[in-house]
Amino acid sequence: MSTTTERKPFHHPRVRPDWLAKLREDILDPDQPIIDPHHHLWVARPDRYLLEDLVADVRTGHNVLATVFIQCGSAYRKDGPAELRPVGETEFVAAIAAESETGAYGAFRACPGIVSHADCLLGDRIDAVLEAHIQAGGGRFKGIRHSGTYDAGIAPTAPPGAPPGLYRDATFQRGFSRVGKLGLTFEAWLYHPQLGDLVDLLRAHPGGKVVLNHFGGPLGVGPYEGKRAEVFADWSARMKELAQFPNLHVKLGGLAMNVNGFGYHHQVLPASSGEMANAWRPYVETAVEAFGVDRCMFESNFPVDKGMCSYPVLWNAFKRIAAACSADEKAALFHGTAARFYSLPAVA
Repeated sequence: MSTTTERKPFHHPRVRPDWLAKLREDILDPDQPIIDPHHHLWVARPDRYLLEDLVADVRTGHNVLATVFIQCGSAYRKDGPAELRPVGETEFVAAIAAESETGAYGAFRACPGIVSHADCLLGDRIDAVLEAHIQAGGGRFKGIRHSGTYDAGIAPTAPPGAPPGLYRDATFQRGFSRVGKLGLTFEAWLYHPQLGDLVDLLRAHPGGKVVLNHFGGPLGVGPYEGKRAEVFADWSARMKELAQFPNLHVKLGGLAMNVNGFGYHHQVLPASSGEMANAWRPYVETAVEAFGVDRCMFESNFPVDKGMCSYPVLWNAFKRIAAACSADEKAALFHGTAARFYSLPAVA
């Protein structure tokens, strides 16, 4: 394994609209209702992605009725106590959600669920931050994400990164426990070698509503490049161990990030939905077999994944993977699990 001094960054690829436009596909199963439970909004990072950009993507043919915004460090407050500055993100997104609710975009509702950040290393003092988020969200604030992604061979894709072993820290665990006790959700984001940390966290603090982002981060770059079979075996064993915790859910998506190593952004033409479905099917099938459809939800992770694929092609890939599922199973994967986990209005 590489040392910390050799950590290499694997940044998210830039969005290239002209390149994405080289591949067009008919929309599969266009009536299937969808809640997209994982997307971001930002002014520039480095490409703008705001309400009009999200609407442009969801209007490409799939029946996306609602979304959940996930923490990405947008619009933090510029002043005031440092621990309260992330509340600016909830204020920023709540205003966007309110605009969506005017009906200007039809039945589509952006961000009826908002997930922001609060520092679990505050321990018991996190309550004041969570209460400020709740007030700022106007009924839309659902919970927090405190990412713990760390690998000795891979630099973080965005600052500040996380220290090794964050989820094992006793003070962090006290903060984490307060999130659940207040009835809020917690988004866990780790790389696959760290999933044992999540096992220990959930064993020490059972209960609460927890969701693992992006399949649990099976890595495919840096020291993991060319080792996909080995990584898959390690990842799948860890996922089966995590399935013992009935409160843990899984987001099925995010594999079009650079760290996963599929490298679609290097191709002359974007990958088709069939190509992505073939590559990602083993991950979906493993997760669904372990957790069940009632604890799994497809996610877009846009605009991060937009560096490798367009919104219509991405959801076509998910629909190809789920083609053999029953109507009830599809309903859970595409909207039901997300609606229940985030306490959103039913979409169908």
